[in-house]
Parts: sequence; C-alpha cells; structure tokens
Amino acid sequence: MARPIVLADASPLIALGVAGQLPLLKALFEKVKTTAIVLAEVAPGGEKPLPGETEILQAVRAKWLTPLEREWDEPTFSFLDAGEESILRAVSNLRSPCLLLIDDLPARAAAKDLGFTVTGTAGILVRAKRQGLLPAVRPVVETLHARGFRLSTELIKAILVEAGES
Repeated sequence: MARPIVLADASPLIALGVAGQLPLLKALFEKVKTTAIVLAEVAPGGEKPLPGETEILQAVRAKWLTPLEREWDEPTFSFLDAGEESILRAVSNLRSPCLLLIDDLPARAAAKDLGFTVTGTAGILVRAKRQGLLPAVRPVVETLHARGFRLSTELIKAILVEAGES
C-alpha cells in the first residue's frame, strides 16, 4: 500500500512552529507537502518573520516540507480561505491516498466530504505522544493557548483526555 501524501494547511504549520514542535511532522511522516499559496502565507519572507516562520523556512531548506509540484484550479470552495481552498483543490485531483493537516472546521468538513482523512494540530500532538515522540501534550497546548491560538476550554479538555492527561 502506498504511503499517504501528507498535505498541511497553514494553521498546523504555524502552531507547531510557534510551539517549537514542527520537527514532530518530520518524525511522524518523513515528508510533508503543502501548496505554494500556503507556503507564501506562512513564510512570506518579510523583514519581521511571522510566528513560526523561521521554523517553517528551516523545514523547507531541509527539504522535508515541500510545495506540491502541481496544483489545480477546480473545484472551488469559495467559503474557505485561499490556503485551505488550494489544499482541497489539489487533493481533489490527486490519485494517491492523502492525510490532510487542517484545523479550520469548514475545511475539515469539506475534506471529509471528499473522502479524505483529516487531522489537525491536536491530532498531531496526540499521535506524537502515543508514538513516544512527545512526553506530554499539556505543555504544548498551554504554550499555544498563551500565544493566542483559539483553543476553547472544551477543546483543551478533549485534547488532554485523548492524550491520557486529563
């Protein structure tokens, strides 16, 4: 069975970069792809780096985070932002199994409707802990919450239960 293509949206890349946990993606999946639109969003290369940008650029330079070689125009998902739409356009035309890393709820729903497997930042953290790559999820979630990532109390509780840290 072919190894799935792992395709990341901006939010998981930024969150893991900000939390100092972006290398978990390499450890879990070896290679991760994204679209050119997402890459421009998360690492625009301005004078003042965006949160997580330095870590993302290091991953690109190390060649384990790479843009898709080809992107497509159809179908369109006008209710999503440009990055999420670019991911769904791309995967709707791929003929390989895919795992999509997306946090946005409407984008996740659209991807699931297309039949793709989806996880987000929380799922990556739980998976990393289960594989022994992360000793605890709680400190990472606390860092993300402190840095302004939108994590409701209910979501934090659910993540910690899933990680066995409730």
